Amino acid sequence: MKFLDEAKVWVKSGDGGDGVVAFRRERFIEYGGPDGGNGGKGGDVIAEAVEGLNTLIDYRYMQHFKSRKGGNGAGSDRTGAGSDDVILKVPVGTQIFGEDKETLLADLDTPGKRVVVARGGDGGFGNANFKTSTNRAPRRADKGWPGEERWLWLRLKLIADAGLVGLPNAGKSTFLAAVSAAKPKIADYPFTTLHPQLGVIRLNATEEFVLADIPGLIEGAHEGAGLGDRFLGHVERCAVLLHLIDGTQADPAGAYRTIRGELEGYGNGLIDKPEIVALNKADAMTPQARTSRLKALERACGGPVLVISGATGEGVPEALRALADTIHARNQAEAIA
Repeated sequence: MKFLDEAKVWVKSGDGGDGVVAFRRERFIEYGGPDGGNGGKGGDVIAEAVEGLNTLIDYRYMQHFKSRKGGNGAGSDRTGAGSDDVILKVPVGTQIFGEDKETLLADLDTPGKRVVVARGGDGGFGNANFKTSTNRAPRRADKGWPGEERWLWLRLKLIADAGLVGLPNAGKSTFLAAVSAAKPKIADYPFTTLHPQLGVIRLNATEEFVLADIPGLIEGAHEGAGLGDRFLGHVERCAVLLHLIDGTQADPAGAYRTIRGELEGYGNGLIDKPEIVALNKADAMTPQARTSRLKALERACGGPVLVISGATGEGVPEALRALADTIHARNQAEAIA
């Protein structure tokens, strides 16, 4: 299924049903009286986060959603039927914005979470509602209230515990394929990953987490270069970032600074997330190059650097354990808070 993480939809809730003017006509009831019923409520438009979805592709081809009008009232003081709601089923992690793409209306970050994005109109009053001691035969009935109508933007941010970042061809897809059952495209040219991929990492019977791989960043990505930074939103919710550096390039420190600059340019707190730096492709480096590039990278990031190889598995268990420990610490902190 094609991946789509942004869609624009038009929604309109149902109008309320109309109230009616009616009078009792039964035999032997001398003074009858008003008995026009109220109109029914129009249907709402509701967005609901459901499990099993990871794309908004359904909303590429179906963009208009409208609830039905409530039923009109009737004689004998009968209220019109309320209309059924229209439910938009979206992936967990979907954010709903107004037409300006800036006003956040809802963040559906847990399965089953719902939000009414267009509320149905209330039904109008029938003439039985206007009966008073001085107006025994009112001939007034109200129209139903109109429903709401608006354009909305749906934006998906995948729910993942850890995220992979790095330049194109840093080995992110190879790493994801090696540690999970995910099957991303792998090739020896840049930008083989065109959309985010998720993989579930199982360390043992009780420990697992979700790892997200996003397309590679290049210098100027936050200004639109390459594939831009539009996919960085999928790692905003992550507890930790695994920053992979291609060990076969001559300047790993420069590559590290490039990605850090793009994370800072993007904003939204990514630059402040816990980060684990790993020098990848250890199998393709000579011992001398490995030593010199590791030292240069440690000086650039100001901390320890792991040496791994997604192809041979060297250092991979240590990297996964570091990720799992950071995620566990985040979860513990949130539980206390």
